[in-house]
Amino acid sequence: MSSFPQDRPDGAPALTHGMADVEPGLRLHYVSAGDGDRTLVLLHGFPQTWWEWHRVIGPLTEAGYRVVAPDYRGAGHSFRPAGGYDKWTVARDIHTLLHDHLGVREPVVMVGHDIGLMVAYAYAQQFRDDVSHLVVMDAPLPGTGVFDRLRSDPRVWHFAFHGARDVAEMLVTGRERPYLQAFFAVRNSDPSAITDHDLDIYVAAYSAPGAMRAGFELYRAFDRDAEDNRAALARGGRLTVPVLAVGGAMSTSGALIEEMMREVADDVTGFIVPGTAHWIAEENPAAFTAALLDFAPPHGAATRAV
Repeated sequence: MSSFPQDRPDGAPALTHGMADVEPGLRLHYVSAGDGDRTLVLLHGFPQTWWEWHRVIGPLTEAGYRVVAPDYRGAGHSFRPAGGYDKWTVARDIHTLLHDHLGVREPVVMVGHDIGLMVAYAYAQQFRDDVSHLVVMDAPLPGTGVFDRLRSDPRVWHFAFHGARDVAEMLVTGRERPYLQAFFAVRNSDPSAITDHDLDIYVAAYSAPGAMRAGFELYRAFDRDAEDNRAALARGGRLTVPVLAVGGAMSTSGALIEEMMREVADDVTGFIVPGTAHWIAEENPAAFTAALLDFAPPHGAATRAV
């Protein structure tokens, strides 16, 4: 595994880093913090790692949560297998981590941003009794009408580019920093939100051997994801768990997240985070954290309006 830049937030709560064997040849890295009775799981997006959440872990643990923030397969310090990047498989990885390695038995609050949104939804569909609240952030979900509409939008050109196997790797290898720098900048409402230190962490993670390929494979699995999601909806129906659909005020998909989730879930609350585009947890962590804690209080299962 590569050596990444120092990745402990200043003033952060005590963080525990761990590695969990979830299947032969696959070991997941995770960060945990807090000792609350309820567990909240944070699933990052591309091209990020668990570090995406470094500004919200502290407030969430202070509020009373036990927080678990994994690097899903292929990202960060987790292993990068050749396959298994469909989101239902990635969700099963997370379930094994939580249940078999960390001993989590109670229903969790599952939070997913970007690619993590897709994994969080797949988790909630597969393990309905293991999720008390679902929070999805600023990405289209394969298998929905909103995804099909956005997929042809020129502003999501990267869906097609990342899907071009070998070509994307050929053009990005050795140029990870300028590529990621441009990727963050075009989806940002505040250039200071992703600091040079943040960028160093992400560049180091995705410059590691096989890391960018693994990231691209997540996009190459979208057609499979759409099939899995449509089949699950037909088989088991819409989610009944409370859902908070979070969008960025300046994001391409932000205004559509609530509409999208109403295609697949019954109990949906929408929230647009002011002063953000796509990188919500870094652009306005205070507003996002407040909305999350109001939606899913750490000391009870009641859901309040955002």
